[in-house]
Amino acid sequence: MVGRYGNDRELDCKAKGIMLQWGGLDMYEEYFSLKTKPFSIVPDPRYFFMSHGHKEALAHLLYGIGSEGGFVLLTGEVGTGKTTVCRRLLELMPEHCEVAFILNPKLTAEELLATVCDEFGISYPEGTTSIKALVASINGYLLSVHEKGRRAVLIIEEAQNLEPGVLEQIRLLTNLETTEHKLLQIIMVGQPELREMLSQPQLRQLSQRITARYHLGPLSKEEVAEYVNHRLSVAGLVRGRLFPPPTLRRLFRLSGGVPRLINVICDRALLGAYVQAKDRVDTTTLTMAAREVSGQDVDGRKRVRLYTVLCSTFVLLVWVALGTHYYYVHTAAHRPTAFVEAREPLGEEKKIETRAANLERPMDQTGSSTREAAYSELFKHWQMPYAKGDSGIACEQARKQGLQCVKSRGSLTDLQQINRPAVLTLVDEKDGEYYAALTSLRGASATLVVGDETRTVDVSEIVARWSGDYLILWRTPPDYKGTLKQGDSGLMVAWLEKELALAQGREGPAVRKPVFDAETVKRVKKFQLAAGLMPDGLAGPRTIMCLSAAAENGEPILAPKKAND
Repeated sequence: MVGRYGNDRELDCKAKGIMLQWGGLDMYEEYFSLKTKPFSIVPDPRYFFMSHGHKEALAHLLYGIGSEGGFVLLTGEVGTGKTTVCRRLLELMPEHCEVAFILNPKLTAEELLATVCDEFGISYPEGTTSIKALVASINGYLLSVHEKGRRAVLIIEEAQNLEPGVLEQIRLLTNLETTEHKLLQIIMVGQPELREMLSQPQLRQLSQRITARYHLGPLSKEEVAEYVNHRLSVAGLVRGRLFPPPTLRRLFRLSGGVPRLINVICDRALLGAYVQAKDRVDTTTLTMAAREVSGQDVDGRKRVRLYTVLCSTFVLLVWVALGTHYYYVHTAAHRPTAFVEAREPLGEEKKIETRAANLERPMDQTGSSTREAAYSELFKHWQMPYAKGDSGIACEQARKQGLQCVKSRGSLTDLQQINRPAVLTLVDEKDGEYYAALTSLRGASATLVVGDETRTVDVSEIVARWSGDYLILWRTPPDYKGTLKQGDSGLMVAWLEKELALAQGREGPAVRKPVFDAETVKRVKKFQLAAGLMPDGLAGPRTIMCLSAAAENGEPILAPKKAND
């Protein structure tokens, strides 16, 4: 540890604390005022972060469960969050589903069938190794489940470990069916090798039965920052940024966006910052933590890097000397003075531009003043007055003017989906919370009003300072009374059909008594999948808000559809 996270004196000061940490007491939690360990690799549902990829993966799995039998395939590299998605799926599993979950599929065909029986609670002759007897028991159970109007779902993790013969036996299970329905839905989760296995000619029958497949990739640069800040927020962080933007950018490069690596590196980096008595994790500490986690030879790398730097510096000095000589001999003597003078204003412009890209709290403005300005800007975008000084009852002001007020917590992906201006709660390291009105969000650029200043910033700046809390306004459709579901009817269903038709580029049905039927459920799910929402087939507030924004009917939005596409 000496020479890595600090000098001998620093190490002596913290030696006892480090030993306690290794012994099971996480000392850095108290140091950084955290309630729990934010980067544990143990899957904790409180820390679940729904990236765009995780939403897509979950949507495909839920769609597969609702389809007419067959296989659903989820693949991804090690540590990308496949197990996390499966755990979330189990939480969202419809009540009418019976689920069997197999974690270790490195089994023979007979052992796998027996494990399926055990997971579903199916009785079979003790000690039997007969595939016929096991399949007969499973078939009888599936028929009884079907008669009760329920569905059976089998989830197999680490499916890349299955032998081809076992995969073929699993395929045969999907032959269990009635005249109208498959009796078993199978979800296979595995590493990329699973896709390669299924592309083999002898498994083409199984591959052809896959009704939905998704490959889960790593987090993007912006999602890495959101992921880290989300976990710190759940852990109770109140001290501001522990990982500044440059550190988060370095983290993305070091981890490749893989959540498991992010957790391990960040946990070790927080320990390193604690040892050095730092109030945040800098890039040097993060890089050293990544090297220790990967087991790299730090001293050897330092020697190689020093040699490379010396060689590069020597070459650079030679080129600078040659360039300077050429400049003075061939250029400077003939260069007009007016050109040099014209360069000076450009320096000022650059300084102003740099300041505009900074998301720090405006000078001499309190949290309450920025909140008033943010609410005022939000109401202005809806072309409605806002009575300053009443921010505590801003939602009441909105309701009196026909708008609904939504306070929630989420990510920039959520705001892109809803596509409405929002008031964001930002965090200043020294002075606590302040507020900004998000009025535009296009790609990697966003426009915010902070106090009396309008700023265009990179979304990474927002991610680094945003607590995740936001407030939006929206106008409910006529006759809106809450979530619509299958079997409902009335004016609200007519509005829903019309908006779905507009969003999906088709003509709306000409019906006198609109009913939320099975076809409407399919259309809602289709829209939800396209919008990145949970495809539950229910028209709840989130779905209705997204439909309203998609219409682009003159109400304020963050970005037109073309800009989002």
